[in-house]
Amino acid sequence: MGAGTVIIGASHAGVTCAAALREAGYGKKVTLISDEDVLPYHRPPLSKGYMTATVDYENLCLKGESFYKEEDVSLLRGVGAKAVDPAAKTVLLADGGVVAYEHLVIATGSRPRPWSGAKLPEHVYSLRTVQDADRIAKVAATTSGAVVVVGGGYVGLELAATLRVYFKKEVHVVEAGPRLLMRAASAALSGLVADMHVAAGTTLHLGCGVSAIEDHNGVVSGVVLANGTVIPVGMVILGIGIVPNQELAKAAGLMCDDGIVVDHALRTSDPSVFAIGDCSRFPVGPAGQTMRLECVQNAMDQARIVASVIMGKPQTYAPIPWFWSDQLGSKFQTAGMIQPGMACITRDTPKGGKGAFFHFHADGRLGAVETVNAPAQHMLARRLLAAGANPTAQQVQDTQFDLKSLLRSV
Repeated sequence: MGAGTVIIGASHAGVTCAAALREAGYGKKVTLISDEDVLPYHRPPLSKGYMTATVDYENLCLKGESFYKEEDVSLLRGVGAKAVDPAAKTVLLADGGVVAYEHLVIATGSRPRPWSGAKLPEHVYSLRTVQDADRIAKVAATTSGAVVVVGGGYVGLELAATLRVYFKKEVHVVEAGPRLLMRAASAALSGLVADMHVAAGTTLHLGCGVSAIEDHNGVVSGVVLANGTVIPVGMVILGIGIVPNQELAKAAGLMCDDGIVVDHALRTSDPSVFAIGDCSRFPVGPAGQTMRLECVQNAMDQARIVASVIMGKPQTYAPIPWFWSDQLGSKFQTAGMIQPGMACITRDTPKGGKGAFFHFHADGRLGAVETVNAPAQHMLARRLLAAGANPTAQQVQDTQFDLKSLLRSV
């Protein structure tokens, strides 16, 4: 059967790559290495349905146990990779085992950015794993006191919504920037999201960082803001960004730069090694521009591209990213990438419950669309972006104009 393909990392990217290889008729060995001792699982529900018990662990799993047996995917759980030797084409496992490869796919993902202060007391958490979600839910259900969420990104806001609505906690969101979702959303959508959280009873502290996290007998007791405000708490959630897990690749001599550097086919500086998902930095736009994209769809799309390349069917990755967030009974979806200086045109009125924000480059090209409770508009936006269709501002504002008609002219 030969050495086959080894995939390090068993989240969305890794599992999708293994499945795509088998779907394409790959006949060699597929080994999937996971440092978690559980079946690989969906991460987005951790801050929402899983924590509120509306999604159980069985439904959280990406694939059932039978998939790995029936598709002959060797899933190594609770082991993890310790080192990669590109010259020998081997992976050293944490338990001392060695796995040979013909192709290696690094899908190691990312981890929460660590707090830069002193050692953290108990009941201060970040959310990345199912174990993290279990701990947060247990403390929320069994302890009193407010919760401070540090960071106004999507995951932190989803947690804030869950803790406020389901667990009935007093919730404070602290964001050092001037608004929520600084990296992930436009000012227009950010303002709408902020209004919804305030209406739900959450207190927002914008433009103000955290100067200290206090404790009493080793358990968190308060958060001191940069403006001197002290918030007594029973729990703190840190949502201050993520760091790509590139250490394994860097130690193996692969090129890294805030992510594992890959080409348009997602190959690293070693042509036998690929990197996909949160850990990869790939080329976009004009020559020399690169980015990391931290979303599930990117991970899955890249996984399928790599499977195709391994099967001898070269493809290049030219993403039109899309992602979503469910909060406070609303669904926010984004297609494309919002960049500074884009013009924002509103279609419908999101404050009325649903609608969309269309974002245009200076030359009139459509660059991104944000939707609120409008999944059909989101799907249309993805089609418009993929086709290179460019509605005018007047067409966007005219809700009687059928934007789908633009697809027939491209």
